[in-house]
Amino acid sequence: MRDYAKLGPTFWTGETGRALRRRGSKALLVAAYLISSPHSNMLGLYYQPILYMAHETGLGIEGATEGLQACIACGFCSYDEATEMVWVHEMAAWQIAPSLSSGDKRCKGIQKDYDALSDNPFLGAWFDRYCEAFHLSRKREWQEPEPKGHTKPLRSQEQEQEQEQEQEQEQDPLTGGAKEAPSRSLPEVEAGTEKPAKPQKPECPEGVDPQTWADWLALRKAKKAPVTATVLAGAVAEAAKAGMPLDAFLRLWCTRGTQGLQADWLKPHERPAVNGHPAEPAWRTEQRERTAAFAGRYAEKPRGTTTTIPQEGSDAPEVLG
Repeated sequence: MRDYAKLGPTFWTGETGRALRRRGSKALLVAAYLISSPHSNMLGLYYQPILYMAHETGLGIEGATEGLQACIACGFCSYDEATEMVWVHEMAAWQIAPSLSSGDKRCKGIQKDYDALSDNPFLGAWFDRYCEAFHLSRKREWQEPEPKGHTKPLRSQEQEQEQEQEQEQEQDPLTGGAKEAPSRSLPEVEAGTEKPAKPQKPECPEGVDPQTWADWLALRKAKKAPVTATVLAGAVAEAAKAGMPLDAFLRLWCTRGTQGLQADWLKPHERPAVNGHPAEPAWRTEQRERTAAFAGRYAEKPRGTTTTIPQEGSDAPEVLG
């Protein structure tokens, strides 16, 4: 991680800065974050998952995605969902220099850092932008792997609107609706070749903040884990077992960034406080109950309770803490 990042005054007053400001505060925050991100490098081409951006800016998944789309639309950066690589187009000029002399030793360091980048679709475009400014000699081309599924770079809102318009133009001009797909024959249906309907995702439970729910859904999606009524019921049960509201349990889940979370996995400082003290873990409760069954009324009591034992030949009781 770099020790510092340069953010020039023209970021706020330049043409790109004014365009970002017109897009709203989310666009400005995401742009400033991309320049100073703890995952960034001086080349401006680096690995930046949206999940990290959402957490570290406090915008959530939807807010971070909206701000990133605005930055793409303004020409500030490019983003590839498949590799989760971002390219801030002018960042190398801001962080290093607009150009260097051929004898500057930094040119070799820049070439070395460029050679070490992971494969991504922006390698060729980055080299074309800076090869003359930094006297680079070796250009890399992205060898796109055979895709298992079709992936696309993150699209801006304008591109999504264009796609919606194209879909409207493809509607049936007679009925005003989408063109009907060819009907399946009766033998096909009887043969049981109909694909089963996908289970619907449960709605946001009562008492859970919508932003927390959206972040949890995004985390499950990133982990390629389904969200079903059974999964939600298990989360409710674990939250009750931990003595936590479901909203707090899901927020802790998102903070940990794990695929699953059980009450037994929680650390003492993650559990809700009881009478000003951390909640008693399950193993401690079980230990105390076994001791109580063995030692009777003189067994160890929960924290904050006392036992009074009368002394022989004395009216004053002895108090055990």
